[in-house]
Amino acid sequence: MGKIIFYENKNFEGHQYECSGDCADMLCYLGCCNSIMVESGCFMIYEQPHYKGQPFLVRKGEYPNFESWLGKNDCVCSCREIPMTQGSSHEVKLFERMEYGGQMMALVEDCPNVMNMFQTNHIFSCKVIGGNWLFFEQSNYKGRMYLIRPGEYTRFTEWGGSNACVGSIKRINEN
Repeated sequence: MGKIIFYENKNFEGHQYECSGDCADMLCYLGCCNSIMVESGCFMIYEQPHYKGQPFLVRKGEYPNFESWLGKNDCVCSCREIPMTQGSSHEVKLFERMEYGGQMMALVEDCPNVMNMFQTNHIFSCKVIGGNWLFFEQSNYKGRMYLIRPGEYTRFTEWGGSNACVGSIKRINEN
């Protein structure tokens, strides 16, 4: 089980909120967040309550200010723990149409450029067989990211995408 501590002030000072799992709404605990310490585990933090808004991936370590996790402000309103299972294999099946239609493409490794690998960057649905993944809107792991957990996604809106464009895909590992 992971452990993350949110601090209102920079450099781990001021009022704090400790969390050991998912938290859909931290606004009742903290007014703002200017530093984070991840004592164990891996978390996705979000700018809005209920896992909405811009997400950021934070791993074990210290984040003394919001710029250190690439945030643009002191808004962190929810967090989701990303469970890590030892020895689990990563596998995701990607589909060029909604509801698993069209050509199917499978991945077990990171993919820095979806267009180069599959001659398309439109992923309308997917099935995550194993592991947790990050989808990025741009190639080389840039742009808005989406946490994709094990399960089935019949359309891109189910993982929070505003369109079906996926530029790169990365596995979430412990390191």
